[in-house]
Amino acid sequence: MTLLSEDQSVRPQPCRLPEPGKQTDASLLQHSTDYTGSKEDYMESGECAVFGAVEPPRRSRGRLILHGLVMFGREFCYAVEAAFVTPVLLSVGLPRSLYSLVWLISPILGFLLQPIIGSASDYCRSSWGRRRPYILVLGILMMIGLTLFLNGDAVISALVSDRSLRSIWSIVVVMFGVVLFDFAADFIDGPIKAYLFDVCSHHDKERGLHYHALLTGLGGACGYLVGAMDWGHSVLGRLLGSEYQVIFFFSALTWGIFLTVHLFSIPEQPLGKDPSASESSSTSALRLLVSHSNGYGALVKEPVSPTLTAPVTDLRPRSFSALGEANSVTSSAKQPNKEAQKRMTFKSLMKAIVDMPSHYRCLCVSHLLGWTAFLCNMLFFTDFMGQIVYRGNPYADHNSTAYITYERGVEVGCWGLCINAVSSALYSYVQRFLLPYIGLKGLYFMGYFVFGMGTSLIGLFPNVIATLILCSVFGVMSSTLYTIPFNLIAEYQREEEEQLKLQGSNKSPRGTGMDCAALTCMVQLAQIIVGAGLGALVNVAGSVIVVVLSASTMSLFGCIFIAFFIRYVE
Repeated sequence: MTLLSEDQSVRPQPCRLPEPGKQTDASLLQHSTDYTGSKEDYMESGECAVFGAVEPPRRSRGRLILHGLVMFGREFCYAVEAAFVTPVLLSVGLPRSLYSLVWLISPILGFLLQPIIGSASDYCRSSWGRRRPYILVLGILMMIGLTLFLNGDAVISALVSDRSLRSIWSIVVVMFGVVLFDFAADFIDGPIKAYLFDVCSHHDKERGLHYHALLTGLGGACGYLVGAMDWGHSVLGRLLGSEYQVIFFFSALTWGIFLTVHLFSIPEQPLGKDPSASESSSTSALRLLVSHSNGYGALVKEPVSPTLTAPVTDLRPRSFSALGEANSVTSSAKQPNKEAQKRMTFKSLMKAIVDMPSHYRCLCVSHLLGWTAFLCNMLFFTDFMGQIVYRGNPYADHNSTAYITYERGVEVGCWGLCINAVSSALYSYVQRFLLPYIGLKGLYFMGYFVFGMGTSLIGLFPNVIATLILCSVFGVMSSTLYTIPFNLIAEYQREEEEQLKLQGSNKSPRGTGMDCAALTCMVQLAQIIVGAGLGALVNVAGSVIVVVLSASTMSLFGCIFIAFFIRYVE
């Protein structure tokens, strides 16, 4: 989810009109006498000239879909990472107590560096545009990370003959690939959303975000589906060397093609390019408007010549911070100007969390509990299937029965995650029918409760068929986390606006931008908690089953918190 705000570096200057009675500009009289069309057509053409630079042109459905294909590729690769990170790390010899630490580095970097990356993108003066250079660089980093992650073990095995040294280098290379991929994949979402917002009108932004959401779900399902196939015994598996190389081939091909299509889908205007042309067209258009506006709302009855000290159109660049996708999720909630003019920084984000009203803070806490529960389960689910459900051993020799059984469990786990992606998309539509009956708080509670009960049953009765059926509850939780909290923030905002109107206050309501960014940062904080603590918990318990039971416990705690502390909105 991307927070958009407006920069203060360039402010529109007011128009200064001459005193009545002064000489009318000759050029203005020429414009007013040369036009032969109707006054209504003349006014409409003037309005288009003035405001065309502010509102981008409408985009076709095809271009918006091409723009959104990058989300399909990104989620495809994300699904491959989520399904295979833990099996790959364990297969190269990473100790069980350390395997969750790989998820710790990227969110810490994101928490600190995302505002810096966002600010740098706002002022990029590349001839290719402001967002696309960053998208290209981050896309290349994703490809490098994916290559090291899925091929690092094979490359090190070919280069290093010493067994102990080979194991150490394999762990280092694979972990570096995972961190690099995760870092780039997290960061690239901000520029992608900002690119969409820069080149699309308000109506097309909503359409574009709809296609982004749709293609994200499809990409995740396809990624898990590819991981669920037994490629080791296929023709491609024999040709490329192993199952991981086949999965890398599909992932790299998908990401490379869709990234390229995305970068050339919609032209992006470079920052500060040819400002004089836009200024002159805006100035002349405003003169036409003033000279012909003698009806309702006109400035004067007689033609006047405005003397402009600065361009009328506000061509200020929009800035974004990848800390959250606030505007993309809460497009209906309008951000007040004072809030919109603030640029997001790490310091301002922390201040927003500390100063926010109690009901917003409670929403952040419940979101943190939900994401901690969800990530506990999702990041280690395929490993759980391989070790607990199928009773395989990731540390066994790669040609042993125990390791082959573990790989089979990982493949079936990918089928379960594919079920999760499909059920998430379906439940997103079911939510609309349930909302009038149980409300937002009811949906919020139900999502946590269903997930908590489902994961507890999976942990207590680790059966293959039952586990695959209960994977559908993961989708319920996923859809809940991505929608309900942001809808609650929008409702809180609407409620505050209505109260201010009833009180007759001129005070500006709270902006949703900061609140949504703070809410979204709970995802990274949850990832830090999971990365720092879950590996030690597994090591103490001596079994991966504690992963699923921890997810269930956190989710049920979230249910209790929602019931007592989340404020209900009519």
